[in-house]
Amino acid sequence: MNKKTLVLGASLNPNRYSYLAIKRLVSNQIEVVALGLRKGEVAGVEISTELLLYNDLHSVVLYLNPTRQKEYYNYIVSLKPVRVIFNPGTENPELYTILKQNNIAFEVACTLVLLSTNQY
Repeated sequence: MNKKTLVLGASLNPNRYSYLAIKRLVSNQIEVVALGLRKGEVAGVEISTELLLYNDLHSVVLYLNPTRQKEYYNYIVSLKPVRVIFNPGTENPELYTILKQNNIAFEVACTLVLLSTNQY
């Protein structure tokens, strides 16, 4: 099963966890789309700066702090992902409530750890 994933908060900086997540997701043959502040490419994945609508999205992995997430609440819900993963530093009870109301699963976990332990 392809777990098409949106990396929200994607960065072109190789020292950022979102950058590492894109590389690791691609190396695990997971289809990746990415949204960030700057256009660019990481591991063959184009980073968009526009709120594009994706079909059949399995996961949204967050790399934005809770304050920065607010402007994306409606966008995330509109994508109807199976789940949202809150990476360390992105925990957000307000968004948990919105996701619950929209029957979207979520977990507080590290994408890199989930991938390295085959739990993604």
